[in-house]
Amino acid sequence: MGITTKGRATRQRIVEGAAVHLRGTEPGTLTLDDVRAITGTSKGQLFHYFPGGKEELLLAVARFEADRVLDDQQPHLGALTSWAAWRRWRDAVVARYRAQGAHCPLGSLLGQVHSTPGAAEVVSTLLGQWEGHLRRGIEAMQARDQVDPALDAGRHAAALLAGVQGGVQVLRSTGSSRHLEAALDLGIEALRPPRTREGPADP
Repeated sequence: MGITTKGRATRQRIVEGAAVHLRGTEPGTLTLDDVRAITGTSKGQLFHYFPGGKEELLLAVARFEADRVLDDQQPHLGALTSWAAWRRWRDAVVARYRAQGAHCPLGSLLGQVHSTPGAAEVVSTLLGQWEGHLRRGIEAMQARDQVDPALDAGRHAAALLAGVQGGVQVLRSTGSSRHLEAALDLGIEALRPPRTREGPADP
């Protein structure tokens, strides 16, 4: 028999409770007793939902944090259909990572479970979904004749995402968002047809 609705809610409560706690600490310091105290969960419940113990729980929290990366960019990431929308998305990304600062919950979690088969899947799923949103946004602008239809939407989306990830790493190391902002600004500007790059922003 599959997990019940109540069971899914309990499991999610455990994951979210652990996630909130871990945002202020490191995964290596978290114990299952901590999780029980934070979430009001019995030992039997904890191992019922996470029979693999702490490693399985941390992987579930990593998936939750990966979903938050995209959720924090919405609704802008899912509606990149105008230059103003791209600007709003750009500002949301910068604001998110400025607020996050040097501590990356997802990165810390994945560092703890890097040898787990599911860890690579968490990263590849996140990047695939993120890149897909960007590609669809570029294609939407191509359909509106605001981006050159000959531009390779998938390749440009991949490059833009790589620039974001690099900028985030620099921000984590230095505290400065300058490189992240530059990667976003130049990546978005490169989408514009040459004739419009020096002109006023389109609506």
